[in-house]
Amino acid sequence: MIGNDAEKLFDKKYTCPICENEFTAKTVKSGKARLIKTEIDLRNVYEGIEPLKYDIILCPKCGYAALSRFFPTVTAVQEKYITEKITPNYKHIPETGDEYTFEQALNRYNIAFANAVVKVAKASEGAYLSLKSGWLCRSYKESLDPETEGYQESFQRIETMEKDYLKRAYDLFVKAVQSESFPMCGMDENTVDYLLAALAMEFGDYFDASKLLSKLITSYSVSNRLKDKARDAKEVLQAKMKEAGVEE
Repeated sequence: MIGNDAEKLFDKKYTCPICENEFTAKTVKSGKARLIKTEIDLRNVYEGIEPLKYDIILCPKCGYAALSRFFPTVTAVQEKYITEKITPNYKHIPETGDEYTFEQALNRYNIAFANAVVKVAKASEGAYLSLKSGWLCRSYKESLDPETEGYQESFQRIETMEKDYLKRAYDLFVKAVQSESFPMCGMDENTVDYLLAALAMEFGDYFDASKLLSKLITSYSVSNRLKDKARDAKEVLQAKMKEAGVEE
């Protein structure tokens, strides 16, 4: 349920760690995003606003962009890579209006992912960017008016983008688990295992999903809240496997 964002936003000041440019980015005011529900793949759904649209910080001068949690932290080597490979090719497109459109927000995520690749960020950072991009596409789909001309074409285009982003997130999270330590993007190992199970289920990797969910359900180290989510996901998985004619 998406409404008018403007009254829930303010312009927050940032200083770019690459070029030291001072600029502002639209940010959601504290307490203005009311959580309605959390979906099976951990996407949070809010009433009246989509905070994901405002989670990328983009310097309009040099083109450096990252999720807000990663934006301030850049090594000297990463600064060099961004200055050499991002800045010369970056052309800023002014974002007019009192809020970011979904297309503008997705463009910011794409620029942030390009930065992550160039600065050789951890796989988990690219995975988290891709995950949030997929969630943003889902929110975008939900905002479309079925009565608008070209609705079906727009819906299918955005749905294809959503699946592409989520598949990339899945692949990169698998890589991250094999090469990085926890916590990962603020998530502990159990949360990442659950997320991997949800994504595996989405892409038909039913046996991997089942293995991860069973591990969570039987582990003593998993919170009751996450165990409940894993049990709910297990029921969805079993229904999907039955529909597909796959035996567990």
